[in-house]
Amino acid sequence: MKDTKSNLRRAAKGLLAGTLLVVSAAAAHGQAASTSYRGVRRDPFVKYKPPLKRKSPKPTPVAAPDIQARINNYKAQKQAAMNLQQPAPKPTTALLLSEVQVIGIFRTPRGYAAMVEATPIKLSYVVYPGEPFYDGMLVAIEESRLVFRKQTRWSDGRNEVGVETKPLRQPNVADSITTARAAEAPASQPKGKADVNTLLEVLKALATAGAQQNGQEAPQNPPQAAGKQ
Repeated sequence: MKDTKSNLRRAAKGLLAGTLLVVSAAAAHGQAASTSYRGVRRDPFVKYKPPLKRKSPKPTPVAAPDIQARINNYKAQKQAAMNLQQPAPKPTTALLLSEVQVIGIFRTPRGYAAMVEATPIKLSYVVYPGEPFYDGMLVAIEESRLVFRKQTRWSDGRNEVGVETKPLRQPNVADSITTARAAEAPASQPKGKADVNTLLEVLKALATAGAQQNGQEAPQNPPQAAGKQ
């Protein structure tokens, strides 16, 4: 009986020792894990609010450089092409479609051609289908308009392609009247100027007649005093 109780006590002590060992190991592991613990990013006592989404800026068309910068770029490309003995780019590559006016459309052995005017620099060019521009290309010439393929660059990196037409510019009525008056001006001289010319002709005729009577050579010009009158 006594041996049985001794064995039970020894077993209980061994079980207790094992339990204490397991608890000590678990406590040590818990302490080691707690050293790498990171706290929460928000206060747990504050009501949760979802983060605000930032709106991306609305894409806008990319503005083209000014006309002088485009002309300088064209000159540099032309010089590089000449150095490489390659065809030079067309001058229209420096022009925007918004800077072009159609002033004439006519037929050539190559087909329809058009005369366009660059409004910023007041120069005219003859263009054919396929002519490149800074932001597009001429694709067709019709009897009264030009059809372009326009390319628009946006700030988000995408390119948008559309169609743009330009009608033949109609002549200005005021310019036509001014041109007609300028053409008629030489035919109708002022009355005062016409009287002076008539007086000079009379004086020249009198001087010629007097010289013939005196047997002298007729002067080529009227006397200076008479010319001043």
